[in-house]
Amino acid sequence: MVVAYDLFCRHGIRAVGVDTIIAQSGVAKMTLYRHFGSKDDLVLAVLDRREELWTREWLQAEVMLRATDPAERLLAIFDVFDGWFRRRSFEGCLFINALIEIDDRKHPIHRASREQLMRIRSFIEGLAVDAGVDEPAGFARQWHILMKGSIVAAGEGDADAAQRAQAIGRLLLASARSGGAPLRG
Repeated sequence: MVVAYDLFCRHGIRAVGVDTIIAQSGVAKMTLYRHFGSKDDLVLAVLDRREELWTREWLQAEVMLRATDPAERLLAIFDVFDGWFRRRSFEGCLFINALIEIDDRKHPIHRASREQLMRIRSFIEGLAVDAGVDEPAGFARQWHILMKGSIVAAGEGDADAAQRAQAIGRLLLASARSGGAPLRG
């Protein structure tokens, strides 16, 4: 699964075939299909692994280590992103990429990606509650848009996207903590 993880993150889901995964991993086709009934099952396992490694063990852990104040933890997301965006190995967000590649909202991969993004948003909402933000659910949606937008901007080549997003985030956070209501839509 390590090879599939790397290939899907770097090249996308549709661009990587099972034969490529088999060739690069050295695993027999029968073995792959014994563990994963289909390519979709393999992709779902990779998405789960990405959530474990990227969301929980890296992003959330780094945010919690970098700040103790909940408001500062929200801003620390972009400090973590800044280092990520500057890596030569920056590959973007597999969850966002999967949503774009698999546009059928009922497809299991699309649903799994949406659910994993929702869990990231829930983490943000928890930080917002702890930071005393009014309407934390609406705020979390706005913050998450800012996060996802910075990832896309970094993918376009804007190495400073996280710093720009953090500057906007400071304004959003100040407004939300002073009673400014999030936009509805």
